[in-house]
Order: sequence, then structure tokens, then C-alpha cells
Amino acid sequence: MNKQGIKNKREAAGSGRVYLVGAGPGDPGLITLKGSKCISKADVVVYDRLVNPRLLGYASPGARLIYAGKSPQGHILTQDEINKVLVENALAGYTVVRLKGGDPFLFGRGGEEAQSLVKEGIPYELVPGVTSALAVPAYAGIPVTHRDLTSSITVVTGHEDPQKEGSSINWEKIAGGSGTLVFLMGVSNLPFIVKELMENGRSPQTPAAVIRRGTLPEQRILTGSLMDIAEKVAAADFKPPAVFIVGKVVSLREQLRWFESKPLFGLRIVVTRPREGASYFSDLIEDLGGESFEFPAIEVVPPRDFAPLDNAISKAGEYDWIVFTSVNGVNCFFNRLRDLGRDIRDLQGVRICAIGLKTREALETKGLLVKCTPQEYRAEALAEEIGSFMKPGEKVLLPRADIARKILPETLTSMGALVDDVEAYETRPGKGNVPQVKELLEKKQVQIITFTSSSTVRNFIKLLGDENKALLKGVMLASIGPVTSTAIREEGLEVDAEASQYTVDGLMEAILHRIKTWKGEE
Repeated sequence: MNKQGIKNKREAAGSGRVYLVGAGPGDPGLITLKGSKCISKADVVVYDRLVNPRLLGYASPGARLIYAGKSPQGHILTQDEINKVLVENALAGYTVVRLKGGDPFLFGRGGEEAQSLVKEGIPYELVPGVTSALAVPAYAGIPVTHRDLTSSITVVTGHEDPQKEGSSINWEKIAGGSGTLVFLMGVSNLPFIVKELMENGRSPQTPAAVIRRGTLPEQRILTGSLMDIAEKVAAADFKPPAVFIVGKVVSLREQLRWFESKPLFGLRIVVTRPREGASYFSDLIEDLGGESFEFPAIEVVPPRDFAPLDNAISKAGEYDWIVFTSVNGVNCFFNRLRDLGRDIRDLQGVRICAIGLKTREALETKGLLVKCTPQEYRAEALAEEIGSFMKPGEKVLLPRADIARKILPETLTSMGALVDDVEAYETRPGKGNVPQVKELLEKKQVQIITFTSSSTVRNFIKLLGDENKALLKGVMLASIGPVTSTAIREEGLEVDAEASQYTVDGLMEAILHRIKTWKGEE
């Protein structure tokens, strides 16, 4: 599009705006609140190679995602091309987020991008990010300053070409001080950096550390001294991205390391639950030091035909029991109750039964008392328990998924109950990022896959493809209970961990127990 065409479109669409947003060092939890809000309202997101893909989940479904792809090996887009993309989309009236690893103004070329926007009269905002210069050492247990050791820090680019005639780095000045030195993007130039520091006065015995993929499950750390750190890095074949730290503070690592002490450190765990139900489990994983990769294998949608559910709701007060088998069933039932202009007063006198503590909690938040929750959260156990005090001839409503197993209504009917089994929602194959999960599996970057229902198992395999089942070799498959485990085995796979309490918390307990067994701690 020519310049006049862009200006005409801008006049028609109104002025756009660009947000230069720092994505942080890798851990998706380190994005700022303002940064996540900017992503959520963007029409266009231009993102870098080191941006955690989970952050793109904040973008609206209609947002256009543009990969800038800058790396040491080459660029998908050059800096000039990135500037052009930002300018053209803003002039077209779009809200644009330029999502950059770390902080945009610390070796991120954010200043150049801002200048290109100012030149075109485009309004922009800078949203600072958590810089890897501070966060990566912190995740390694290295404080960059410490009252007893040093009160200063110098952040230096490690990307400077050692072959150029004149260096912009004053090696004599930074080497001669006693403060902490943090080099970003310096792995390839590490021998040169070490040489310059020692030749300009820094002691060869100075503690040093190289941290690769800091704040992520792949975080790896090598420690040593200036004298031997380059040799250790070469022997370990450390690749970018990595941060190089020099100073006495490195000696505190063994005492202060915390991230690696978490039980799920180093583990990327795939969560196959529907997106609306995944957040609790993902938070639990990350609190324990792992990284959650959300891959919704199923999607919860309204039923194709509301008539059976609407008919049941219209006579809700006539039932003796309503049995809810999932949180999804609770939400869908009460959403429809509201849409029909009704509320919980229509359930007066009806006894409520629930499968699972989370289902019970969802009902209690609506002001309902749950009459029974079986000790074993399976349909078989619920039928046995409710049958112990249900009278023959009583009417029971089951608002459930379209693919729910028939054992519960069949068992209750055999006990004399009059059962209305109605479809409250449908489950369909989810919209997980299949190419990305395949790539992670191929690179052995997934350690655990969790399944919370039979449908998550079947749909995950359907999305992955039968021909790719071999990618699951060596990956822990964790099941929420026996029914889900049966579905896993029917796919020709082995179950490595099974919850004894059929809840997400029980699933996590089973995973932690299995990990301890692997480590020989139990």
C-alpha cells in the first residue's frame, strides 16, 4: 500500500496506537498486569522468538498474530520490516502490541521502534517488562546485589562483535570495579568476554555463572570462575539464550537456590481440560515450580436442542432429586435457568446430589445445600449411595454432557427411580495448538500429560493423530481416575499415575507421588 493510500485508510479508520510491551524473561507469570491487558485489547500482536507462547493466549480470538522471529541465526523480519509493520497497522487504525522479550528499552531495540512511530506521528506507550538481567539470576538463587558483597550492578550487551575495530564497552572500567556484571546475549562471545575481563584487571578467581533458559523448565546453570567458565560452557554445549553473571554474589547460589527446589521444577505439563476449567490446575502446577501448557482437548458448548433441558427446567420443582455430575453441568444448567427467567426458588424442596468436591462447591456458591456427595467420585458410587435412601418411584433429573456414560441413569432406573437424563451441554474436540504440542513432544520438552476425563483422552489422541502416538513414549500419562485410565489403555497407552481421589488436587497428589518414586524418595 502506498503512503497516500495508508493516510486515506487512516482517515477512514481513525488513528491507531502502538504499545511496546515487555514480555518478561520467559516465565509467563512474570508478564505485568498492564502488559496482559494490552495484549487482550490488541488487534495486532507482533511478537519475538523468545516470547512465551502462553502469553499469546491473552489475545482476543480475532487478533492477528505476526511472528517477528529474530534470532542469532537470522531474522524472519528485519528491524526495518518490523518498524514498517508497526507503522502500517497503526496508520490503518489498529491497536498494535509489539511484544518483546524482557524489557523493550534494555537491549531490545525498543527505542528505535519508538522513534519510527514518533516520526510518523503515531501515538505509542511503553509498558516496561521484567528484565532477564534481574529475573534470571534471581531464579538461579543469585541476588545481583548484596549488602555484604556489592552494592552495584552493570548490565552489558554480550552481543558486540569482537572483530570490530573499536569497542563501545569500556572494558577497563567495568573489569576494574567490584560490582556485579550481567552480560545479556553473550554465550557465543563468552571466551572473548572472559579474556577482556581478565586482561583488564578482574581476578580469574571471580565467581561466574551462565544461566540458560532462565525462569523456564529448561533452566540450566553452570557455575565456576572466570578462569574456567568458558571451558565448562563449551563442554556442556550451552546454547543461547543465556545470561552470564560475574561477581561475588554468584557464591550465594548454593545457599539461596529456590526455583530448582520446587517439586515440579524442570517439568512442562500438558493440561487437556477445557480452557474455562484449566486455570486452577495451571496455577497449581506453576505454584509447584512446573510450567503448564494448556491444550484444551475438549470444548464445552450449548446443546444443539435446548428443548429437553428447557422442559425439565419448566417442571424443576416436581423432581425429588437433581444429580449434577460436573462443574460444567452446574454452570450450563443454571445459565439456562437464568436465561429462562427463573432462579433457585424453582428448586424449592428438591434434594441435590453431586459427584466431586468441585461440583459440590460450585453448587454451594449458588446458595444450595448438597444432600449427598459420595466418598468415591464415580457414577457407580453415587448410584449406590443415593440408592441407600432414595425411594422407588422418586423422580430424578440428570443434566449432563451429551456423551456421558449410561451407567448412572441405568442403575438408578433399575432401583426404581424415574430418571430424566437430559443434555445440558455438548463436548466437542477442542482447539489446542496441535503443531506446537507436536513440536514440544518431538523435542522431548513435555514431561507429563494430564487427563481429567475419557473425552480428554480420546480427543487428545484424535487431535494428535494415531500415527503420532510414538511421541508419547517416555512421557508420564496421569489420569484423574479409573474410568479415564481405562480410556488411556484402550488407546494402547500405559497409565503412569492415577488419582485415588478423583479431583484435580488428587491428580496432583498422584503426580507428586510418582515423581518421588522416580527419584527414589519413596
